[in-house]
Amino acid sequence: MHPFASYVLRSYYKESGWNEDNLYANLTRSSNALLDFSVPRGLHFGISKSPNPLFKTTYSMNALPSLNGSVGYIFTSCNLDVKGSGDVRFKDMIDRFKVFDQPRKPEGKAEEWLGGERTDTRDYLLYGRIYIPTGRLDGLYSTRITPTLQGMIAAISDPRMPLSSEKSRGPAPGSNVMFSLQHDTGKVCTEYTWSAEDGMWGVRSLYNFGRVGPHHPDATATPPPYSHDDGDRHGHTSAPAGRRKIKRVDEEDAMDGGLRGRVSIGGEFYFSAKEKSAGVSTGIRFTTFPDATPPSFQVPTSAEAGPSAVRGPPSQPPTTITALFNPMLGHISAAYAARVSRDFCMASRFDFNVYSYESEWSLGAEWWQRRGIPRESPSSSQAGNGEDMVQMASSGADLADEVQGVVKAKVSTTTDVSLLWEGRLRNILVSLGVVSNLSNRSKPIKSIGLELSYFSSG
Repeated sequence: MHPFASYVLRSYYKESGWNEDNLYANLTRSSNALLDFSVPRGLHFGISKSPNPLFKTTYSMNALPSLNGSVGYIFTSCNLDVKGSGDVRFKDMIDRFKVFDQPRKPEGKAEEWLGGERTDTRDYLLYGRIYIPTGRLDGLYSTRITPTLQGMIAAISDPRMPLSSEKSRGPAPGSNVMFSLQHDTGKVCTEYTWSAEDGMWGVRSLYNFGRVGPHHPDATATPPPYSHDDGDRHGHTSAPAGRRKIKRVDEEDAMDGGLRGRVSIGGEFYFSAKEKSAGVSTGIRFTTFPDATPPSFQVPTSAEAGPSAVRGPPSQPPTTITALFNPMLGHISAAYAARVSRDFCMASRFDFNVYSYESEWSLGAEWWQRRGIPRESPSSSQAGNGEDMVQMASSGADLADEVQGVVKAKVSTTTDVSLLWEGRLRNILVSLGVVSNLSNRSKPIKSIGLELSYFSSG
């Protein structure tokens, strides 16, 4: 389950028009959602509040295995439509398999003029969190410098481990400041980073083959009858009128036979002046057409598409294939993820080291649970005419189609088995998971945890 701060950050990216999926660091996000999902440990509580669209507060507490907590504050320059835990679209709160949107050039804010002077300001987000009783402080500042350039500053201040302390090399994070500059043109997305702790410089870049989505969303095309999403339409917000008709599939790139999609390739290089060491890696990703579905930036919802947009069978299974290679460490990783049915996704990954011949095979899956009965059934007395009956029947179908939970499972050759259930009980988001080691007969259960999260708006 995403923490409330992560949910706000993603909402900020969506509102400001920034595509975080176009970063090289997120190349394997689809398969990682099924193979590297986080299982809660112990007992965790989270309560958050949005007093207004600009300011948010969040509080968390870990009751087991030790008692500790944190307090966080978030401020944004733009109004964010952050919903409560009982109304938020469930799939926005978890990592899941999805097919990414067509890459596009980010758009800036509309210019605002007053008395002949430009009055609009840059979008930014400020986030701070203090941990109790350790006194550790985390901070993040993100701002849009230009429509295609974004800057970020992340900092960690731990009074127990000052900067440049030898203890900071231990497992616990020490004090550090990291600067990041991201440049996204749609076709190419490059990220430059610098870390003060070890003097590390790094650059990451991702190149997308094929055509890039239109900068001005005025292209006319009819969305395909089937979407790569699960059809969960409850809680969707209306997309801007200018973004309702976007070409999703490039017919000129279609080929007979096999999977049709787009290819992205990227790499990273980093050098540490303090450690006198360097690293490099490269990766490739293939994703099928069409693009990700509502509520994405470019695709209209089913209600906006009209009655002609009837869900049908997919022309090809939504699929993502990735491969990573680190020549210095000799590590190779290949992953395959696909939606095999409407509510079931699977992924597999094979890791191999060419120097030590060590290998690991992992298999993961997620199964979506839906509401079987509508919340309200329209009675015949409420139906004034045939059109009203059709609208109420459609509304009832949407409620019956609403996603209420997901079950995730992962198994690997390391004999670790992870099970996770995430769902919503009334207005509370719940995560319940267990990690076990089947080879250890004396202690087969390695960890078990429960996480409860509640947040409200207004």
